[in-house]
Amino acid sequence: MLDIRFIREEPEAVKENIKKKFQDSKLPLVDEVIDLDAKRRAAIAEADQLRSNRNALSKQIGMLMGQAKKDPAKLQEAEAVKAQVKEQADRLAALEEQENELEAELHKRMLLIPQIIDPSVPIGKDDSENVEVQRFGEAKVPDFPIPYHTEIMDSFGGIDLDAAGRVSGNGFYYLLGDIARLHEAVLAYGRDFMIGKGFTYCIPPFMIHGNVVEGVMSQTDMDGMMYKIEGEDLYLIGTSEHSMIGRFIDQILPNEKLPQTLTSYSPCFRKEKGAHGIEERGVYRIHQFEKQEMIVVCKPEESPMWYEKLWQFSVELFRSLDIPVRQLECCSGDLADLKVKSCDIEAWSPRQQKYFEVCSCSNLGDAQARRLRIRYKDESGKTQLCHTLNNTCVAPPRMLIAFLENNLRPDGTVVIPEVLRPYMGGTEELVPKAR
Repeated sequence: MLDIRFIREEPEAVKENIKKKFQDSKLPLVDEVIDLDAKRRAAIAEADQLRSNRNALSKQIGMLMGQAKKDPAKLQEAEAVKAQVKEQADRLAALEEQENELEAELHKRMLLIPQIIDPSVPIGKDDSENVEVQRFGEAKVPDFPIPYHTEIMDSFGGIDLDAAGRVSGNGFYYLLGDIARLHEAVLAYGRDFMIGKGFTYCIPPFMIHGNVVEGVMSQTDMDGMMYKIEGEDLYLIGTSEHSMIGRFIDQILPNEKLPQTLTSYSPCFRKEKGAHGIEERGVYRIHQFEKQEMIVVCKPEESPMWYEKLWQFSVELFRSLDIPVRQLECCSGDLADLKVKSCDIEAWSPRQQKYFEVCSCSNLGDAQARRLRIRYKDESGKTQLCHTLNNTCVAPPRMLIAFLENNLRPDGTVVIPEVLRPYMGGTEELVPKAR
């Protein structure tokens, strides 16, 4: 959400930003916001004047009532002033109601106006125009066929989609044996990797209130992702970022407490509305998964630096697991409305012979902080809005697809990289059940 003063003073810049995001249908919102803001400020000014008048008239009534003891004619004047006070009180009540209505309408529209994107963001309509920045590791094409990821998992007796379908429906899974252990090992490794970077490990609430949901994401994203608990003001989180950023709602953080660098574990629940396609079979796109996340709350001048650090952490982690990756800069049309800048880290899939998303790193500027009123005191004691950033650390089971494909041998065994072996009881390879 943008500062209303910025919209008021720079409406053409706001409109140009909307055009860069190819959301021309939102252009009328800018003028609507400016109009509602003018009406709201006019109502506030008139109401303030009436409150000031009320105080003056109340004093006048007291004075006239005192004078009426000697001059009864003053009583009639006092009654006339009382009538004036009553009339102004009725007008004030109407103005206060109008003010609340205008505020609600203004807020609703402001939530729909996208954040100003960073000048470095490439302009493009959708994810097909995202820009590859650089690659890390050699993307090898094996000289043997790579089975579909569920077939690899099944060779270890590690997955049961049929039972999950009977119990929960499509988009759910049972992981078993070595694959389940590998799933937990990757999460534990990701946790310790981030702790080693100086981040504080957290386990947050897995359900949050509606006002927090509104603070951390756009209405469009909310409708497409969130599961609501019927009859309660609670939503299942789609990522731990939601509750981790919500932790700071209505807080003024001391200057010396920034940056907050946190790594959080949680299950994640997503509707995945509109998900389709052959690569969404198996456990690629699902309703429930687990994730280790990176969260930073910092001063505005530090957020570009943290953005660079966060995506580089992802590259380092995946390369330590022998998985080739690339950085893909998200274009303007692919940025969610709250994001200033974002990139995906994509892992190489030897089977598909292409890259696919495993991490998403985002700088949200002050968008979430403004909505949730997350502030800090700067060196001069002035209250400022914080900046917030997030990035995926690891998100199995999707991450397992890249791991299994890139560490698969021709004989069907899977190599366990050295860094992961302590989390697998020293196991150096996984051997299919048939062997």
